[in-house]
Amino acid sequence: MVAGNTLQITGLAAACAALAFARSAHSKPAAIAAMLAAWTLLYFFCHGIAHWAVGRMLGIRFAFYTVGGTGNPEGYPAGMRWVFEHLPFFGVQTEKASMQKASPTAKAIMWSAGVTSSAVVPTLGAFCAWSAGVPGSMQFLIFAVFWAIGTLASNWRSRTGDYSKARRALDHP
Repeated sequence: MVAGNTLQITGLAAACAALAFARSAHSKPAAIAAMLAAWTLLYFFCHGIAHWAVGRMLGIRFAFYTVGGTGNPEGYPAGMRWVFEHLPFFGVQTEKASMQKASPTAKAIMWSAGVTSSAVVPTLGAFCAWSAGVPGSMQFLIFAVFWAIGTLASNWRSRTGDYSKARRALDHP
């Protein structure tokens, strides 16, 4: 878990550095590229560690991280589905005994943390870029909000997504 946490924290720190660079870049294309890089890094590196951090706060332990494509491919537009099935998303493998001891509410909150962070954290990054006056950030913030809404809505409807796991945890205490 230490290596996975370190990698994800490094990715989140790189996103913060890219946002800082976007704010101070002297070239419009460099600022836009840094903003896009920051959003992408936030999108990929916040999900797994959100499960871990929230789960640990609720007493859930984890065995290891997984790396693989999205568990919710139907949530992406047809042209992007294949890409998202093959991108390196971080997931978590819980310890069985820990999950057996956890309350249904704790399980549901832990499962919900991943996709919620995947929607909220990158959108906050786009908001920070907009509030700092990064060129093109208003249009990108609008895109990020719609992407976040789509992420949440598609995961809510999915039978395999995090929200489905959360609902199952509440339905089967």
